[in-house]
Amino acid sequence: MNSSASSGPKPKVMPLPGSDLSKKEQVAGMFDRIAGRYDFLNHFLSMGIDRGWRKKAINTLRPIQPKKILDVATGTGDLAIAALRLNPDKVTGVDISEGMMEIGRKKLADKHLDGIINLQYGDSEALPFSDNAFDAITCAYGVRNFEHLEKGLQQMNRVLRSGGRIAILEFSKPKTFPVKQLYQFYFRYILPALGKTVSKDATAYTYLPESVAAFPEGAQFCTILEQCGYKNVKARPLTFGITTLYTAEKG
Repeated sequence: MNSSASSGPKPKVMPLPGSDLSKKEQVAGMFDRIAGRYDFLNHFLSMGIDRGWRKKAINTLRPIQPKKILDVATGTGDLAIAALRLNPDKVTGVDISEGMMEIGRKKLADKHLDGIINLQYGDSEALPFSDNAFDAITCAYGVRNFEHLEKGLQQMNRVLRSGGRIAILEFSKPKTFPVKQLYQFYFRYILPALGKTVSKDATAYTYLPESVAAFPEGAQFCTILEQCGYKNVKARPLTFGITTLYTAEKG
């Protein structure tokens, strides 16, 4: 994160503090371990609200009628599937967790969607696509896991066509009473306990609240997007600010 976009540098939050592995390797391993329970936990811990968040993100892209869509940090492909509401010709999902994409590919095959959605390995910091290849790019709850945030955002900008749009969903922290206090209690105590019990992995749902707390949300993230070449940047808090929908266009 650029120092100009914050009051001071924050320590990098890692899934496995003390490990010699890079954040990228730690994140990939973490998601590989929880892949089998991820979809259930995602919907259960958000009480199903996550489906509405994805729908709102996809709807912001409707005015440009994108035909080629890239979903970064696609995981098991839920946002890529939601993008089909826009009737694109092709949706490409990339992720560094093969375990997550294996679950996603099975889901696509069961839904007979593997002909229009393709999931492939892809590092956000070195996207394997040519310049201006996509009309729209989406990312749900993945940017805070980038090892180098600006580098990933710049790569997304590179492969986006001129006038193309991005829609990014990321967790944020409610600011008003009593939602702020309830959220903090849930994120610090309830979510890690439930996540550990169901996924059998203590790391993932301890890392989640820590990574959210360290993420440069709201105006800070909008500034970073502008510095990475985007224009018309907007931040829209959803559900009392539990999550934020960021939209922007290629400058």
